[in-house]
Amino acid sequence: MVQRLDSRQLTGRDESHLVALPDGHQLQAEVAQAFNRLQGDARAAGFDLVIASGFRSYARQLAIWNGKVGGQRPVHDDQGRAVDLSELSTADQLRAILRYSAIPGTSRHHWGTDLDIYDAGAMAEGYQLQLSPVEVAAGGIFDPLHRWLDERMAAGESHGFYRPYGADRGGVAPERWHLSYAPLAVACGRLLNPAILRACWAHEEAHEALRLSPQILAALPDILSRYVAVPANWCPAPA
Repeated sequence: MVQRLDSRQLTGRDESHLVALPDGHQLQAEVAQAFNRLQGDARAAGFDLVIASGFRSYARQLAIWNGKVGGQRPVHDDQGRAVDLSELSTADQLRAILRYSAIPGTSRHHWGTDLDIYDAGAMAEGYQLQLSPVEVAAGGIFDPLHRWLDERMAAGESHGFYRPYGADRGGVAPERWHLSYAPLAVACGRLLNPAILRACWAHEEAHEALRLSPQILAALPDILSRYVAVPANWCPAPA
């Protein structure tokens, strides 16, 4: 049975829908079981499939977002070059940050269905994981893992995991490392709406205020369409 998340779970402010994995990451129980099966298949194929990021709380996403708006965290363009936000309008600042980072409350990582992965066995000693396009591109160190995942997904043998950001639609940049457990994530995506987000941002409790919130609220319909919603064909239609 699909668990219907409430608004606090959906926006990362409640972790009661999650279980802890041995590595410390958190996912919904069904997702954790499915990932364990995918991990076993990957191991048999010669890959050490590891989670880089699973559940991410509202507070954690807020720290990332506000850090980027405030200049404490770097913002990069598609070529990996640093972006100087001070030279951009607020609308362009929003677009630059949204290319690679979700507004807190909107992240799929809140749901416990989505995770960023890599092949630990492909990394040389001392290598610093980046989760960057070059790592997953043809010839990149994680390219073999992702080609294997492509084959599993095409064959319907990926245990429910697919890529919501597999193609560039002009919003979020492609993220081959981002997997989503479709049997639960599809329902979560349908639940998230402007009313839930406005209520979330209006009651931030003890959290630091969301930066660029006036601009976010003014552009919310476009943001939801371009940077939060994913196309219906990101995963096979439910049986």
